[in-house]
Amino acid sequence: MAGKTKADTLIIIPAFKEEGRIKHVIAGIRRHAPGVDILVIDDGSPDKTAQEAAQAGAMVASLPFNLGYGVALQTGFKYACRHNYSYVVQMDGDGQHEARCIPDLLAAMLQPGVDVVMGSRWLGLAEYNGPLLRKFGKFFFGFLATVLTRQQVTDPTTGFQALSAEVVRFYCTNAFPVDYPDANVIIMLNRAGFHVAEVPVIMYRNESGQSMHSGLKPIYYGIKMMMSIAMTLLRDDRKLRQGAPCV
Repeated sequence: MAGKTKADTLIIIPAFKEEGRIKHVIAGIRRHAPGVDILVIDDGSPDKTAQEAAQAGAMVASLPFNLGYGVALQTGFKYACRHNYSYVVQMDGDGQHEARCIPDLLAAMLQPGVDVVMGSRWLGLAEYNGPLLRKFGKFFFGFLATVLTRQQVTDPTTGFQALSAEVVRFYCTNAFPVDYPDANVIIMLNRAGFHVAEVPVIMYRNESGQSMHSGLKPIYYGIKMMMSIAMTLLRDDRKLRQGAPCV
């Protein structure tokens, strides 16, 4: 990976077996958000994901084997923290997230007091026809996050987000759930004193067959998410936020 750059913003893309797609994602970012740095975290892909990302002009960090979405994300956060980026945008490598919405996320980050901007597919910018289980999960965990944070949460499972440097530093601690970082993270941020905002974005359905919401995975996901939320409610995240190290 390259050393410190002059860009203020780093795009983090965790990727696993995204050969044939990752180059188009990077091209879209270059077209709609020129001037940002792009880091692809190849999560032990057995295909040419890493090579394709590098050929498209992105920096690449390759994990030795598949460690999971959350670990790949935190790898990117640690890189961003060490290289002093002011803002980070996380997005998926399968083409679900529309790159032309990146400027909207970053513009919302400039509003006073905003620490995290979450892109919501459900706010009406474009129709999103997701699977039934995803819609149920959105309703249930969105309702739970709304009640616990006392602010409206419409898309608790979004992976399309913009983050401040302070949030990135916080995510480098053990507080970050590296298994399934979704609604539990929104609750964690609220309890740590961060302010979360939502903006409408365009997302497309994942047609690659790699979704965590296919087959029996939603049942396991739901159980793990409830356990993680319970642990978040028992933990004092404000203490973890104070003096969070950049490791």
